Amino acid sequence: MGETVLSTEVSATGQARASPQARAMATWDQVRRYALALPGVLEETSRSHAAWVVNKKFLVWERPLRKSDLAALGDAAPTGPVLGVRTADLEMKEALLRSDPNVVFTTPHFDGYPAVLVQLDKIIVVRALTPRPAT
Repeated sequence: MGETVLSTEVSATGQARASPQARAMATWDQVRRYALALPGVLEETSRSHAAWVVNKKFLVWERPLRKSDLAALGDAAPTGPVLGVRTADLEMKEALLRSDPNVVFTTPHFDGYPAVLVQLDKIIVVRALTPRPAT
């Protein structure tokens, strides 16, 4: 089976949609592998968490929610792992936030900063089933 693309195909109830393709939740190992496959990306540690940087700027990073985040999000605060993702600009940030609010979110800490937070356990990795060669 070959890995294809990260997908956020999640139903309104938060359940992965059925498909003829094999699916699995995204992992930190996959984030690491995809990040390090990009040119110029280095892995570092920031506040005891993994971070992948380009030109000394965060590209993606582990971003556990802080007390201030939990207070701001209230009952909507996710309980699973959170991935920080730098965006090209604030317009892209807003587009991503509108694209899938069940997966992509922000906190006041990131106001005015081009980055979003992503619920890692709601990202689905789609693995295309490899057809058997005809005999």
